[in-house]
Amino acid sequence: MSAPDAAALIAAARRVLDGNWMGAATKPAPRLYPHQWSWDSAFIAIGYARYDQARAESELRALFAAQWSSGLVPQIVFHPAAGGYFPGPDAWGLRGDPRVSAGALTSGIVQPPVHATAALHVVRHARDTAAARRFLEELYPKLRAWHDYLHRERDPRGEGLVFIRHPWESGMDNSPLWDAALGRISLAPGDVPPYERQDLGHVSAEQRPLGEDYDRYMYLVALFQRHGYDEAALAGACPYLIQDVLFNSLLCRGDRDLAELARMLGEDPAPLEARARRTADAINAKLWDEGAGAYLDYDLANDEPVPALVSGGLAPLFAGVPDAARARRLYDLLDSPAFAPLGGPVAPVPSYSRLAEGYDPSRYWRGPVWVNVNWLLYHGLRDYGYADYAAWLREAIVGLVAAAGFREYFNPETGGGLGTDDFSWTAALLIDLLAEA
Repeated sequence: MSAPDAAALIAAARRVLDGNWMGAATKPAPRLYPHQWSWDSAFIAIGYARYDQARAESELRALFAAQWSSGLVPQIVFHPAAGGYFPGPDAWGLRGDPRVSAGALTSGIVQPPVHATAALHVVRHARDTAAARRFLEELYPKLRAWHDYLHRERDPRGEGLVFIRHPWESGMDNSPLWDAALGRISLAPGDVPPYERQDLGHVSAEQRPLGEDYDRYMYLVALFQRHGYDEAALAGACPYLIQDVLFNSLLCRGDRDLAELARMLGEDPAPLEARARRTADAINAKLWDEGAGAYLDYDLANDEPVPALVSGGLAPLFAGVPDAARARRLYDLLDSPAFAPLGGPVAPVPSYSRLAEGYDPSRYWRGPVWVNVNWLLYHGLRDYGYADYAAWLREAIVGLVAAAGFREYFNPETGGGLGTDDFSWTAALLIDLLAEA
């Protein structure tokens, strides 16, 4: 891409972020997602770090202002004036809950822990070093509490792997990874509270989760309320408990990046580095499948691996988890008809194996390309020396956006834009990638 074309695309991306700015944080999209989402804010801060340090810092400050007393960082922070969304604050039953920061309205689940990685990115690209130091001093103990919560409350067996208790916690809402676990939930009349979806008013039903999936999503939300969001109780009662490869990889990388932040503050990084090594060792020991040549999620409720190949399963590359031999196996899987052979006609990286039953290039996390996963894989591939594929992946991200706009996700077969438009992390991560040139 020529320098003028890149400059024009960056300017367009900044307009998207300006349009979604709410004064202290950024909504993912103007209509479908009108509030603040947790891992969205982390990726958005990464983009802001390239040109607006104050906004990058504000993005993370606003999110962590709603942190629970347990350390939990909520998936959604609701802004009442921002617009309607389901499930909204009342669906979670948390108004006035003493664990929730005073005045905050939040969901009762989490999203992947990209925040320490984002904070390190913000600090490293800061122009005002004094402001960055103040930001780091404020945010570091909150990041530490967030990671402490995950290791303390979400790893009841002490394995070094944390679990998620709702598909939304993975960020990959309707991935085929969850089909078996959700399918085991047998619903009786009255198990699901009445609800009305709003997403289908903004995006075609062919691109969104099925109604039967949504029923189970809402069943789990009701279950959490019945158990008072007590993590120990839910570890025994929730039918959906998954040790997810993507989530644990990002936690592993996050602990390493948190250790670097500790070092910048003169704190001892050793405990955080040891925790990251423990998680990496557990990912390698429990989640690697030699026959598949890939890392697989583990279903704790049914005590078995989840045999689905998804792009998120390549995330250990971003965390530096595999040795060279396993990294090669992951690369061979990526550079194959299952995903996207280097230089081929398929846009990298489909979110689900193209050879698997149920692959759908237009339905949410069942096939489409997501820029945030591509961003993670770009960095992971580059770190392991797969420079040619990393460069192609970067070009593909830029090309998809240039051709189809700042869409939520993309069809890997056609390159067409899918989901909602003016999507913030697509804009933010594009800015970050183009800033490297």
